[in-house]
Amino acid sequence: MPSSAELDLARLQPRQAMPDDYDAIAAVVDQWWGRGVLGSLPRLFLDHFHRSSLVMDGPDGLVAFLIGILSPAEPGLSYIHFAGVAPRARHGGLARLLYEEFFTLALADDRHAVSAITAPENTGSIAFHRSMGFTVAGPIPDYNGPGRDFITFERLL
Repeated sequence: MPSSAELDLARLQPRQAMPDDYDAIAAVVDQWWGRGVLGSLPRLFLDHFHRSSLVMDGPDGLVAFLIGILSPAEPGLSYIHFAGVAPRARHGGLARLLYEEFFTLALADDRHAVSAITAPENTGSIAFHRSMGFTVAGPIPDYNGPGRDFITFERLL
């Protein structure tokens, strides 16, 4: 596979995800994270939320993705459930591009805020969300069940 220097990151553009993109994401997500995280990303997210999710493909396949939800329960809100960039393409602005594209998509659907969560030890995610203008709260004890503390993020659009 090409290194990030060989990938022309400037030419990569987000596209709307499709349900069939799940297999490519599932095949790499644990490797990209360096641990088992696939359980947090079941197929149902692309089966039901592909229209609000984004994918970026390179010459050799998947390079980045964002799983987003336009909340059906809260009409003004949207949520980023998962985003990932291939290790070889990190630090090239792809995550920022995916987030900005999702913000545009959310605004077009009359959403006024985006939220997300992460584990307290995910300092890279916390720093990234701060750099994207999110407010950071937490860790919130037992956010996702007993002993499962999380950091929450919110950004007004």
